[in-house]
Amino acid sequence: MRRVISSFLMLTCALVGWGMAQDNPAAATVTCNFDENSQLVVEYQPAAVNLKKPLSAQIPYGRVWAPGGKPMTLFTNTEVQIGPRLLPMGAYTMFVIPSAKQQWMLVISKSTDMSGAYNEDDDLTRVPMESGELASPEPALNVSLGHTAPNQCTIRVDLGKDGHFTAFEKR
Repeated sequence: MRRVISSFLMLTCALVGWGMAQDNPAAATVTCNFDENSQLVVEYQPAAVNLKKPLSAQIPYGRVWAPGGKPMTLFTNTEVQIGPRLLPMGAYTMFVIPSAKQQWMLVISKSTDMSGAYNEDDDLTRVPMESGELASPEPALNVSLGHTAPNQCTIRVDLGKDGHFTAFEKR
């Protein structure tokens, strides 16, 4: 039964994701498999920046940001823990709060509104992201997921000279 529900959820997520990609051909999708039956999928807009200008003049430091004007989407077909929060399988939107002091915050919302509108009342959690300097600057927002340990997928958000990351753990 669980496998049927998981398969149905992934089919639904794939169709929703396909529909969103049809609306915006510039959208990018990344996937991380915990195992053969459990995965995370993130869709995002690879918003470009001018590396010759200060990043602080191009993105909203200290405020919630939906890159490219649309929130990132998160689909999971298994329960995952991020920070202190346990997320049931389902669909969510994600935003970031950029900071000049390198530590960005990942915001996960129960809303699935793709208009780019943000409502703090829909926040499920805000998770501080670790940061590090990239070997070469990234001219467009790049999101990646990596299977970094058993039952763990790490999301990485790179832009400009820094990369920011935090982990999801399968429960």
